[in-house]
Amino acid sequence: MAVRFYLDNRPNKSGDHPIRVGISFNNNRLLTTTGFSISPDKWDKEKQRVVQGCSNAKKETHTTINRRLNDIVGVFYEVETRIQLGDIEAEDVNIRAIYDENFGKKSQPTTKKKSFFDYIDDFTKEEGKENGWAKAVYEKFNALKNHLLKFKSDLTFSYLDKNGLTEFVIYLQSVPVSGKKYKDKDTRVFGMRNSTIKNQLSFLKWFLRWATEKGYNSEISFMTFSPKLKMASSKVVFLDWQELMTIYNFDFSTAKKTIITMDGEKEENINPEQAKALDRIRDVFCFCCFTSLRYSDVANLKRSNIKKNHIEITTIKTGDTLNIELNDYSSAILAKYKTSTFPNDLALPVISNQRMNEHLKEMGEICGINKPETITYYKGNKRYDEVYPKYSLIGTHTARRTFISNALMMGIPPQIVMKWTGHSDYKAMKPYIDIADQAKADAMKKFNSK
Repeated sequence: MAVRFYLDNRPNKSGDHPIRVGISFNNNRLLTTTGFSISPDKWDKEKQRVVQGCSNAKKETHTTINRRLNDIVGVFYEVETRIQLGDIEAEDVNIRAIYDENFGKKSQPTTKKKSFFDYIDDFTKEEGKENGWAKAVYEKFNALKNHLLKFKSDLTFSYLDKNGLTEFVIYLQSVPVSGKKYKDKDTRVFGMRNSTIKNQLSFLKWFLRWATEKGYNSEISFMTFSPKLKMASSKVVFLDWQELMTIYNFDFSTAKKTIITMDGEKEENINPEQAKALDRIRDVFCFCCFTSLRYSDVANLKRSNIKKNHIEITTIKTGDTLNIELNDYSSAILAKYKTSTFPNDLALPVISNQRMNEHLKEMGEICGINKPETITYYKGNKRYDEVYPKYSLIGTHTARRTFISNALMMGIPPQIVMKWTGHSDYKAMKPYIDIADQAKADAMKKFNSK
């Protein structure tokens, strides 16, 4: 899969040159526009990106344009990875269809009076661009919009007084949702957890504050609306050192996976391409476990960020500049891919967050990370305790939690750990410190059996 960007020879009306993309795969080639343009003196031909600090005649910054170019590369790199994993066949890949689905032109706005939901679209567009939202934030607001549409398709700002907000909470307590997925189980249940409803309300209030400041909304009941929702302490799911080492040292070339058939379950060997893909996913995950990097940061980790014995990186989420020392494990993973070439000069073979989360669960199951974990939550006033195999709870976020938890249990002071992770206060660290304290208490009990 080859993706190349270049400037059109002909300038547009503003004097900028359209940025075009050429995508080649399996004897097929697509040449099309990216929807952005830039002046030739602001374009880095070698890197095929807009020069840092530059913007075009429309005031679109290098960050906005380069993010789109990176997204294009990422989509087709993910396609290539899915082929390696056996999820899709190479001959089934339609480059034009994939590009149009992800980056096709949006329908033109009409002149009709704006609805409540049009304002939500304006909000996500404006705030997302201004704050550099990650894809996950857009998805959260899209989910909120869909819930509001199903709640009341002709919703207005004035409807969301105290009574209207209460009705929305009651609706969320009955809406159908999917439970955790593992093996052949996909629990279809009704009613959001209280913690999820709380998050939905915080997103809604964010939008309503924006609309109020813009003068679109005059109903301010949301400012004091605070329903009583019982909460359980969030469970910190992480890998202990033994589990981490099991995954780190696992040989996927000899691995088997469970297949569900009409006759029941059976085991079969994974093929070499799948083993290679899982090996790469494991390496990226473990690298985060040994460095504390978030997915967004390892997905943006360039070779230029790798120094002799440490990483220098500005985080995507917070903009903090961190220096993270390399240990033997993280150094070994980098050395493994030293001669490999990845798009955008990336240091590691990172696939999309969604696909990585799916395959991390598969990886955890293959590696036997199946210790039972109890998740406690509330719906309304009712408490639920659900037990899952640990592999079904593993995601990219587990890696950062694994680093913090193991570092504290090793006795590394919290203030040192915070310098690696970028945490600015102890509040966010408290759940991990509690884990370390419990581990110390459990260790002391071992003396009682001697």
